[in-house]
Amino acid sequence: MEDEQNNVDSGLEISDAPAIKYYGWRAMPYVIGNETFEKLGGIATASNLLVYLTTVFHIKSIDAATILNVFNGTTSLATVVGAFISDAFLGRYKTLGFASVITLLGMFVIMLTSAIPALHPPSCLQGTTCSGPTPMQLSVLALSFLLLVIGAGGIRPCNLAFGADQFNPHTESGKKGISSFFNWYYFTFTIAVMISSTFIIYIQSNVSWTLGLAIPAIMMLISCIFFFLGTNIYVKVKPEGSPFTNFAQVLVAAIRKRCYQLSNDPKQSLFNPPHFSSLISKLSHTNQFRYLDKAAIITTTDEIKPDASSANQWRLCSIQQIEEVKCLLRIVPIWSTGILYYIGMAQQSTYVVLQAMQSDRHLGSKNFEIPAGSFSIFSLLALTIWLPIYESMVIPWLRKIRKREDGITLLQRMGVGLVISVLAMIVSGLVEERRRSAALHRPTIGISPTGGSISSFSSLWLVPQLLLSGLAEAFNTIGQMQFYYSEFPEHMRSVAGCLFFCNVALSNYFSGLLVTMIHRAGGEDGSWLAGDLNKGRLENFYYLIAGIGILNYVYFLVCSRWYKYKRSELSEKGSSFEQPV
Repeated sequence: MEDEQNNVDSGLEISDAPAIKYYGWRAMPYVIGNETFEKLGGIATASNLLVYLTTVFHIKSIDAATILNVFNGTTSLATVVGAFISDAFLGRYKTLGFASVITLLGMFVIMLTSAIPALHPPSCLQGTTCSGPTPMQLSVLALSFLLLVIGAGGIRPCNLAFGADQFNPHTESGKKGISSFFNWYYFTFTIAVMISSTFIIYIQSNVSWTLGLAIPAIMMLISCIFFFLGTNIYVKVKPEGSPFTNFAQVLVAAIRKRCYQLSNDPKQSLFNPPHFSSLISKLSHTNQFRYLDKAAIITTTDEIKPDASSANQWRLCSIQQIEEVKCLLRIVPIWSTGILYYIGMAQQSTYVVLQAMQSDRHLGSKNFEIPAGSFSIFSLLALTIWLPIYESMVIPWLRKIRKREDGITLLQRMGVGLVISVLAMIVSGLVEERRRSAALHRPTIGISPTGGSISSFSSLWLVPQLLLSGLAEAFNTIGQMQFYYSEFPEHMRSVAGCLFFCNVALSNYFSGLLVTMIHRAGGEDGSWLAGDLNKGRLENFYYLIAGIGILNYVYFLVCSRWYKYKRSELSEKGSSFEQPV
């Protein structure tokens, strides 16, 4: 007992299983070091890709925006594959190790496309037409993107869970450690974005692309070193099978027993074995999606093992398994509202950058020019400044007004974010109208790398729309993450992370499709999204997204009123329905 106490005091925690040693904070320098440098490298590489494609590879802005939408979407969608491989085969340690090395290779290859002249088009000579990339150059660039997609697919669904794995969830010190780790994770993420969006992007845009892409690769190398140095003290949770298999089993079993009838008698013999897990909460039986309950009907052909489990879960599933699938089905309508929400957020890395490139980016001295790719930092500043105000001032005030412990519900928080995102798009349209008018009716101050004239309109007018986008993210994005985390059963939270990234992926694909359709409808010169923004009508695109956002909010209200919270299933009272904003 004394040895165990000494271990806890020193940061070493012993779980109920004597074979597992939790080193807690002793493992954190390696885990957080890996996280910090991975974010520094990854964000610094991705943040300025639009400028890189248009200025170094001479790809048209409309095509570059489409490429990045597909790249970002595929990167997020790859997390589903990464989570499945981690849960079913490799485990989080091996998945993270493999993905980190692949990401390093991807950053190294994209750095080579800048360092080696043969791997990118020649520089444009004044007064001549810029030559585009050759098939070989595009192939090498695509290879770097593919490696980055594979790496992110393994890192994103596993990094948070792997850090939390290092603490014993059965002790008070372990629970506090897990909570502190999440705080440190978001803190390092914020620092990484700030450094990447300022210092590294400045080097890329004003000093050297080769050096600016080499720094992230070096950061990723340091990240790999940190990760593997802690190998001997990590808790490596073995894969226990993917929740996706459980989904498939319930659906297959329900279809196989589709001819059986469910009784209205609550005492009908459905397979509901004793629940022994102390980690996973027991879910009560609900009447939503009753068709799935057929998977729990016990027939003469079903076999039950001596330990009360089903001999063939493809034919007979427990009520617990079925309710876990119902949790997912209830969440899907709410989740789908995030697809259209993120279309507006996606413009921060595409058209906001193009707007900045055709605006006056000088700040104070005419010798200092804000890099176009750095404007995303204003959204981050709004997010980081607002969150402590929200937690320390707004929530206590709402608790007094509404007599609720949480102030406002998660669905209400998400709804506020949807409203703010619509306002952000309206402001974006109004600002673009003024920028374009200044470019057409006032003297210009130069030519942008994309070929359009640079307006004397100050780029700082882009800040309000970015601040609103940051506030929308503080409400909706963080609300989504907390909503998925709280509403999914404990062992399905990797799926919750996948849902979040799938949302981002589908929104990027939809945004790319929307951009392509608008561009083709208007032609090269008549499109809202012309390569030279001064010849297009980008404000109409923003207003269109705002209109879509309004329809999406109405749909969100309907889904919110229908949604039934997991924790309310123990009660039959009407308070189980959540009221949105």
